[in-house]
Amino acid sequence: MAVKLRPLDDASASAWDAFVTAMPDGTFFHRAAWSRVITAAFGHRCHYMFAEQDGAITGVLPLAHVRTRLFGNTLISTPFCVYGGPVAADRESAAALEAHAETLRAKLGATAVELRDRRPPEDDRGAAADGWQTRSDLYVTFRRPITGDDDRNMKAIPRKQRAMVRKGIQNGLVSVCNSDVAGLHRVYAESVRNLGTPVFSRRYFAVLAEMFADCSDVVTILDDGQPLAAVMNFYFRDEVLPYYGGGTAQARQRAGNDFMYWEVMRRAAARGSRLFDFGRSKLGTGAFAFKHNWGFEPEKLHYRFHLAPGAAIPDLNPLNPKYRLFIAAWKRLPLAVANLLGPPIVRGLG
Repeated sequence: MAVKLRPLDDASASAWDAFVTAMPDGTFFHRAAWSRVITAAFGHRCHYMFAEQDGAITGVLPLAHVRTRLFGNTLISTPFCVYGGPVAADRESAAALEAHAETLRAKLGATAVELRDRRPPEDDRGAAADGWQTRSDLYVTFRRPITGDDDRNMKAIPRKQRAMVRKGIQNGLVSVCNSDVAGLHRVYAESVRNLGTPVFSRRYFAVLAEMFADCSDVVTILDDGQPLAAVMNFYFRDEVLPYYGGGTAQARQRAGNDFMYWEVMRRAAARGSRLFDFGRSKLGTGAFAFKHNWGFEPEKLHYRFHLAPGAAIPDLNPLNPKYRLFIAAWKRLPLAVANLLGPPIVRGLG
C-alpha cells in the first residue's frame, strides 16, 4: 500500500496522539498540541505531517519553521523541545516524511532541517548517503526508572546528592503542587537571568499550562512561606518530565533545587510514574554535572541535519565562544530589563 502524506488538522489530532502514545519512540514532544503551542506563543508557522496507509496513521513528523533576523532560518522538529524527528511504524513511512522535510526546507528557503532524534539512525551510512548529517557530541539526556517506594527512590540517589536532599528537608522546606505558572515565571526569570540566558515570556508558560492542562503541573518549593524554587512538569505514559525549572539566589544555600527535584520524583511516583526524564543538558555544563550527581547516566542525543548547499550545522548554544560576551553582559542586566528584552530574543533560539 502506497504511503500518503497528510497535514495535521483538528480532525486528525486525536489519532495522531494515539499513534504517538502507542509507538515506543513516541515522546511527549511529538504530541499534536505542540503545534498550537509554538504558533500561539512564538508566532512560528508549523508544518505537522503524518503518513497514512490504508486509512491508518503509520508515521508522524512535527515541524516548525523558526525564522528570525538574529538567528537565521531553520525547519526544526521540534523547537523548544528535547526530542523530535519522525516516529514511524515502518521505514517507508519514515523515508517519506524525511523526504518531505527536505522538500519543504527547499521550498521555504530554510538553511537547514533539524530532526531531534533521541536514538541514533538505524543506518548511519544510509543516513549520510541521503544527505543527513548526525551530531551526537553536544546534547545528552538523562532518564532513569523510579519505583513507587519513596525509600528505594531515595536510596538510589548517590550519597552526596542524597545528603543535599535531606538538607532541604531539615531546613523545613515544603512543596506545593498546582498550576501557578505566574509564580513559576517569577522564579524562573530570575534563575535564567543569573545564568545569562534570555527568558521565555509568561505567555508561553500560560499557553503550555492551557494546552497540556491534563498532563502538567507546577511544583513550587517554599521556605518559610516564600517561593524558593519552582518547576513545570509534564506527564506522558508512565514518565514524568520536569522541564522548565529554576531557583532564586537563596535556593542553593537552602538546598532548594535539590529538594525540589526530590519532591517532583516523590509526587510523580505516587501518581504512578515509573520513569524520571531529567531532560537534556549540554556536555561540560553545570546542569550536566547536577543531573549526573543524581545517579543518572547520560545518553547521547542524535540530532540530524539536512543542509542547504554551502550551509553549516546551526550552532546556537551558549558554549559557542561568540556568545560569551553576550552571556556575561546579560547576567548584569536588571531583572525587569532582562524580562522585557528576553522573549523577543528567545523565540529564535528554538
